[in-house]
Amino acid sequence: MPRSRVRPPSEERVRLTRDRVLVGAVAVADAGGIEGLAIRSLAQHLGVKPMALYHHVANKSEILDGIVDLVFSEIEIPSADDDWRAGMVRRAQSTRQALKRHPWATVLLQSRTVPGPATLRHHNAIIGTLRTAGFSVAMTAHAYALLDSYIYGFALSEAALPIHGPETVSEVAESMMEQVSMDAYPHLVEFSIEHIMQPGYDFGAEFDFGLDLILDGLARAIPR
Repeated sequence: MPRSRVRPPSEERVRLTRDRVLVGAVAVADAGGIEGLAIRSLAQHLGVKPMALYHHVANKSEILDGIVDLVFSEIEIPSADDDWRAGMVRRAQSTRQALKRHPWATVLLQSRTVPGPATLRHHNAIIGTLRTAGFSVAMTAHAYALLDSYIYGFALSEAALPIHGPETVSEVAESMMEQVSMDAYPHLVEFSIEHIMQPGYDFGAEFDFGLDLILDGLARAIPR
């Protein structure tokens, strides 16, 4: 009686699921940016043939929709019992941390047109929190756009800077200041020496300051 062929693990379709494909896609994007994510590179990362992926996702566009939803699922959203401001702070800080883990996602979170359940849940919670706080529909739109512009803009700036935390500020700033004339750019030099190059300076600490200013302004728009 002929023996049945034992399929090696790479050929076992049952081991590959849609969730595993999407988690793998996030890992590939984290390692090489979104430009490094392709069907072939994902298949290589998962240890399968490219055609095996099509049993779980239709194309790269579906993969992008799926990994955007995974990132949204990592972001903390306000609960129904939250104070609106505390909920917005936690959501903003959680979004920033998610974008630090997945820098490629900053330009994708707002661009996809087939939202998944985590994405829909996220948007619904933010809108609901603002509406419950007393913002009108129009002011909710203004507040949401302002908060997202700040959060995503800060994430882009933070990712692009050549300094990452207090440990690298001094050496980068000193190198840059060596090329700058005090006579020609006195304000820039003063700012760099008296603020940027001080011990413990961290650009990331500016996030909470700006967020508080925005929330203070929005709070004044709630009808009393």
